[in-house]
Amino acid sequence: MKKISVIALAAMGLLLASCGDKKTEATAAGQEQTVAEKKGDVFAVDAAASKVNWKAFHKGGMAPRWGTLAITSGELSVADNQLASGEFVIDMKSIKVDPASVTEKDKKYTDLEGHLKNEDFFNVEKFPTADFKITKVEDLATPAADAVAGANKTVSGNLTLLGKTMNVSFPAKVDVVDKSANVAAKFTVNRADWGIKFGTSEADPAEWMISKDIEIAIDVKAAQK
Repeated sequence: MKKISVIALAAMGLLLASCGDKKTEATAAGQEQTVAEKKGDVFAVDAAASKVNWKAFHKGGMAPRWGTLAITSGELSVADNQLASGEFVIDMKSIKVDPASVTEKDKKYTDLEGHLKNEDFFNVEKFPTADFKITKVEDLATPAADAVAGANKTVSGNLTLLGKTMNVSFPAKVDVVDKSANVAAKFTVNRADWGIKFGTSEADPAEWMISKDIEIAIDVKAAQK
């Protein structure tokens, strides 16, 4: 049986800007959809200015862990001053755990980073990147209470992780101003939908504490080519 100390190190999953302990409901993941057509002007993603923040928990919102992932490349297309399509690539080997989220004296954030990179979680040697490709952008009438501030669109897209692609939709704040386009969003996914099942067994008393939910926050900034 795995020791609880090991499970505490693993009490997370992926990829949130928020550091509060309140969890949101997971966004339903569906089948892969057709990627939106590129049209209009193309905006190159600024990798240095863009980022993904993640946050994960033990069940009940206890002992949260959080950190970052780097966006390495991507582009957005804009037609009639509206976001039409886009995609970006995430460097899974860049996953970081914020030392401030590991407060227990007997635990090291570096150990957690190493565990997240191995086969139990993201297997970064075999799957060094993840990517998101927009499939649809629609006006958002009424944003959810936990949506990112200023959310004005519903963005749907194919998220590929560990070689598996699932479609997710979430409220986002999309700004197109002059020669820049920015997309900001936060949402929650169930990591088991992508096959990340470590610590999800209800039958194993050593694993029941780990939540399947991962909160994700994306901040993508792009400039017209």
